[in-house]
Amino acid sequence: MSKPIEIFEAAAKLLGKGKRVALCTIVEKIGSGPAEKGGKMLVAEDGEMIGTIGGGKCFERGLKERALKAIREGKPTSLKFAFYGGAKEDELDTGLWCGGTMTVFIDVIEPRPKLVIVGSGDIALPTYRMADLLGFDITVVDDMEDTLTKDRFPNAELIYDEDFEKALGEVKAGGNTYVAIVHGEPKHDLAALRRFVRERTAYLGILGSKTKMGKLMGILRKDGVPEEAIKRISGPIGLDIGAKTPAEIAVSIVAELVEKMRKSS
Repeated sequence: MSKPIEIFEAAAKLLGKGKRVALCTIVEKIGSGPAEKGGKMLVAEDGEMIGTIGGGKCFERGLKERALKAIREGKPTSLKFAFYGGAKEDELDTGLWCGGTMTVFIDVIEPRPKLVIVGSGDIALPTYRMADLLGFDITVVDDMEDTLTKDRFPNAELIYDEDFEKALGEVKAGGNTYVAIVHGEPKHDLAALRRFVRERTAYLGILGSKTKMGKLMGILRKDGVPEEAIKRISGPIGLDIGAKTPAEIAVSIVAELVEKMRKSS
């Protein structure tokens, strides 16, 4: 059986990669069963299994399927498995004959959502503050050394390079990444769109008027970017709440991030 520390270390690595995981723990054992109370197994959203709680492939395969279902639904669950050659109404038959039952609690653990803020100016700052309060793992990228400072963004990873495209190239983005482009300068905004539009990020939004958006989308089409990828871009960024000040615009941006995150979970 795997040691709990090994399971937790594996969970931390998977969560660090932006993967959702299900921690399966035996919370009750009555009679004979393939493992003891407290035994743990980890299932990642892509089906990877780490550790074992015994019972052979038959039992663990069934538990894996239930764990993946819990991950998809985003809800923890408790299941009782029967090991006596049958099952009552509230039990799941494993097909094994150990003679007892085991209750397994499946807890779903979500990784911290990642937010990439492109730009470090007046709108980027309140956006960072609100997203930080909500628990986002934040990266801020820019070529403006005077505004991209730890004093302004103390809990964020900062990526600076006077070569803006090089700075963008250092950003890691994946399926759990939300990207908010709030730089404002068309040349920089276009560079950021080109960097992220082909990535399968959870969200890609950009600040700007509808006229500006139309011009940027037109350039992306000339670049050969697929229409499906272009349609994923949210712009102008933020929910329509009539925002005018930088703080109000930041509220609308973060509200849209939360809406997207909750509706996709």
